[in-house]
Amino acid sequence: MNFSLMHDPTHYLFFTGKGGVGKTSLSCAVAVSLADSGKRVLLVSTDPASNLDEMLAVALCDQPTAIPGAPGLFALNIDPDKSAEDYRLRVIDQLGSAADEAERATVREQLSGACTSEIAAFDEFVGLLVGDADGFDHVIFDTAPTGHTLRLLSLPRAWTGFLQGNDRGASCLGPHSGLKMQEERFRAALRALADPDQTSIVLVTRADRGAVREAARTSDELRSLGLGNQRLVINGVFRASVAGDPVAEGLARDHAAVIAALPESLADLLRDEVPLRSFDMVGLPALRALFCDEVPAAAIERPQAIEVAGLDAMVDDLAKAGRGLIMLMGKGGVGKTTVAAAVAVGLVKRGHKVHLTTTDPAAHVALVVDGSLEGLVVDRIDPATETARYVEKVIATKGRDMDEADRALLREDLASPCTEEVAVFHAFSRIVAEARAAFVVMDTAPTGHTLLLLDATGAYHRQMAQDMGKVQGRIITPLMRLQDPDYTRIILVALPETTPVSEAASLQEDLRRAQIEPWAWVVNRSLAQTVTRDPLLLRRIAGEAAQIARIKGGLAQRMYLLPFAAEPPVGIPRLLALT
Repeated sequence: MNFSLMHDPTHYLFFTGKGGVGKTSLSCAVAVSLADSGKRVLLVSTDPASNLDEMLAVALCDQPTAIPGAPGLFALNIDPDKSAEDYRLRVIDQLGSAADEAERATVREQLSGACTSEIAAFDEFVGLLVGDADGFDHVIFDTAPTGHTLRLLSLPRAWTGFLQGNDRGASCLGPHSGLKMQEERFRAALRALADPDQTSIVLVTRADRGAVREAARTSDELRSLGLGNQRLVINGVFRASVAGDPVAEGLARDHAAVIAALPESLADLLRDEVPLRSFDMVGLPALRALFCDEVPAAAIERPQAIEVAGLDAMVDDLAKAGRGLIMLMGKGGVGKTTVAAAVAVGLVKRGHKVHLTTTDPAAHVALVVDGSLEGLVVDRIDPATETARYVEKVIATKGRDMDEADRALLREDLASPCTEEVAVFHAFSRIVAEARAAFVVMDTAPTGHTLLLLDATGAYHRQMAQDMGKVQGRIITPLMRLQDPDYTRIILVALPETTPVSEAASLQEDLRRAQIEPWAWVVNRSLAQTVTRDPLLLRRIAGEAAQIARIKGGLAQRMYLLPFAAEPPVGIPRLLALT
């Protein structure tokens, strides 16, 4: 297979796109291929929910680790927890010997939130762009899903702009301490990102309307950041090999139609297409086979069907509570938005009022609903809107008794990129509280971004618990609501593939450590109940059966299944048909 990206690649390669489109598979396959050609390659994950370890079958850390079986290839995960702790220590060291233990404890508490994790990871990311990765021919970034990545890529400009004219160099003591000294590093990172001779931004999508729409939006946003050095990869393109198979022909026809109708911003980019494979992209042999022509396989017997209840049964079970918070979580691209919309529409048809919303910066829940229904409210937590609302609220309260000069300083502080994180958390908390009286169905951002939001929720809870020692009364925090199984039902969504199931299992363990127990799993887009005869699809069904058995064998308390549909279930009539 001719893959043009491999012809004279730039020093830095950024793989970005909607969750689930195959960024990690492609970035790993490119890294292995370049290493096999004799290059020295560093593969870096900026995703807080990275699965590079599973893909490469080696335990990674925050330092370059040699990959056995691929001489010249090294990989690392930017670990947000360790990055944040290292960052805290650096900031506390800046206080000097004059600071007492109480002052140090105050700074540590101020550095306990998700904002610090983001800045710490950003600090490592900048370092790799300005010389910390010297000695490698290529540095390949496997990024978090789009919303998180756009945030990361915009930070050099955001912090540089914030620091210009801010002679104090900080807006809140902790996360911004010492940033003024790094202003030139930020400028150098911007230059490296925008230089087409140094960096290629690889937009990855699938032949799926939602993924293509997000890739086009991402392309436009990257250009607005000065990052026009883009190219496109369409992953998982299917072509039918058996005539007269309605499932295979329908899938192939849909993929061809999506590619033929690419938006102009994507159609003009240099493009590669990678065929759908019959195997999961786990391990070096599979990664090496990705860019090779797959040998047609003989047909195999259809695996025995596993009986699993559908979404209609799940919505019946959810409706019994009469109200509450229902949160859909999982790896990007697994169909959380579709399942959330179907659950919301199903609950409305069962006589309930429902607020359907999303915490995903790349939200498109309204596009999936594509209509109105009495009793259903659809919106999103928009970071820009929530930030503006939060800033005005702070100005109206804290700035009420200030003079004009102090209010101007307060506005300057609130222009920091950290303010958005705080504003989104406040909006999230407000919507969580609504579920006391009605159903709230929340489509969350992909795993890593959601975990950062839950970190903020935990930090707020700890602060409130500390404050409760000083005042009388009882307060219920958002974390306490998430931990209450009578108030909140967490539904993990996964595709019947190795990596999405492993990531959902890892997310489940993260939630359990926060004393949040998932209520159910939904397996989405299963081919197992179709009547296809296509050899490639039959082999994928065999892999599905193993993953469904894995989930049923102990991962999930309850499991529900949503069958594959050649046409995406968009619009209220199609969503109703699911429930």
